[in-house]
Parts: sequence; C-alpha cells; structure tokens
Amino acid sequence: MSQTRTRREIPIVMDAGALSDAARQHAHDHAHDHAHDHAGHRADDPSAPVPGPAPVWLRVGDIGISEADIAREMQLHRADSPHHAREDAARTLVVRALVRLECARLGIDALPEDGETEDEALVRQLIDREVESPTPDEDAVRRFYEANRERLHHPDRIGISHILLAAAPSDVRARGEARDRAESLIAALKADPGRFEAFAAEHSACPSREQGGSLGWIERGDTVPEFERQIFMLREGLAGLGVETRYGYHVVRVDGIVRGAPLSWPEAAPRVAAYLETQARQNALQGYLEHLRERHPVEGWEQIATAE
Repeated sequence: MSQTRTRREIPIVMDAGALSDAARQHAHDHAHDHAHDHAGHRADDPSAPVPGPAPVWLRVGDIGISEADIAREMQLHRADSPHHAREDAARTLVVRALVRLECARLGIDALPEDGETEDEALVRQLIDREVESPTPDEDAVRRFYEANRERLHHPDRIGISHILLAAAPSDVRARGEARDRAESLIAALKADPGRFEAFAAEHSACPSREQGGSLGWIERGDTVPEFERQIFMLREGLAGLGVETRYGYHVVRVDGIVRGAPLSWPEAAPRVAAYLETQARQNALQGYLEHLRERHPVEGWEQIATAE
C-alpha cells in the first residue's frame, strides 16, 4: 500500500510521423476497403449485415440485452482480448438492468447530481438506501497494520532512461523491425555503454531524446502499465532485452532504484482504514448484487461466460 499522491504524468510519446509508412498505408487501405464495402454491398452478398434487430441471448428479468447493446458497451471496456471485453461489457449491462429493476420495484426515481447520468444516479441512490457496510474500528486497523508492515511503505522510485523505437500495434512488420533494432542497439551498448545518450538522440522517437533518453524518476502510475510491469522488475544497468509496449520497443537503462521507506503507524493508519472500508463496501456490494440476481433472474449468462 503506497502513499496517496497527486498523479504525475510522464509522457512516453511518439513524434508525429514516427509510425511507419506501412502502418499509415494499412490504415488508408482499410478505410478505403471499408467504405467500398458499404457502397458495394448487394442484397445477395452473404457477408452483408443481416437486416432486422440484433439477437438477444441475455435477459435480466423482463429486460433483454441485445448483441448490439453489448457491442456498444464493449467500446468502453479495454481488456486483453475481445472475449474478456465482451464479458466485462455484458456484466456492466446486467448490473445496470438489475439496478433499474430494483429501483422500479422500490419506487426510486432517478435524481441526477453534478452531471450524473440517470443510470449513475439510480446506482448511487440504491446503494445509499439499501447497502450498509461496516466501518473498521481501530483494533481492526491495528491488526492489519501489524500483519502487513512489509506492504506498507512509501512508493518505490526508479530512474529510467530509454530509447523508443516506435511501431504501431497493428503493424506486425514494423514491430518486428523495431524488436530487431532494439536487439542491435543493446548489443552495441553492451560493448560501449557510454553511447546510450548519443543513441537516444539519434534513434529515439520520444522527446526525451533531448535529455539523452532520460525520463527521470518514475513511480508506479506515472507511465503506461505494460511499461511499468517490466521496468520495476529490472536491476540497475542496461536491460538485456527490449521492453515492448503499445508504442513499440524500448531500449531501457535503469539509472537508480530507491525502495520506499516503511510507513509509521500514524502515516499508515488512515490509509489502512480507508482500504479496509473500501474492501468492506465492495464485499457488501457483491453480496447485494447476488441478492438482486436471486430476485431478478439472469438468463443466458453461461453463453457469455463460456464463449471464446
């Protein structure tokens, strides 16, 4: 559990034009083909969308959730696969339907506040009225603190320099070339570590090249998750392999590591109390949702959860 702080964004960005020509051409061709397909569909084309309403396999009480509903909601859910995004989207729609049905049963009308949507207002009002969660007492906070001291510390910090070899996520050829270039630069830097700043200035697509590739000191949450998952496992010095992210491949050098100091009891107590309160509230919400599922049966979820 780390210290609460204001998030500091450290951009890892590509220059305009850093994407390969192949990637831009691929995007152009795809847009052209897409437009041509829409213009050229014939009534007997088997690939054309089937007319009529989208099928409904998922139901909550008397509310049907169509495949079109799920597809629209999927756009708001980032996941590691389309299946997981679909499952997350469907789960959100099920919860929304459960809330609507229960609010209708209880006679709760939406009263939005501060720019809330109607659905958000219904969720807030229902939870405030129906869900109670215990507040942890000082003994519970103290027990957690004593049992988890090794986890309670100020954030670790890592000094990082990098060389970004940019490649679009969809451009397989460019990503392969970026990986190969990263391996070549790493081999050269192993032979002559002092050339890192010069290589950054020459090869990096990140503005940090103006500082020899330095991103300064980073804490978790400062950059993109896939970058941090890898760099916080490294030791000081040049990483032996390129670090892959959505932006391409990074040649990485760890310039320093500072482990966060342990939190004292006065520092930890409010953080632990907030954590335990959040956990208790989440458990209470989960139990309440299970109760709602019993009252308003959900049909068709097995098709969502097992589909690959």
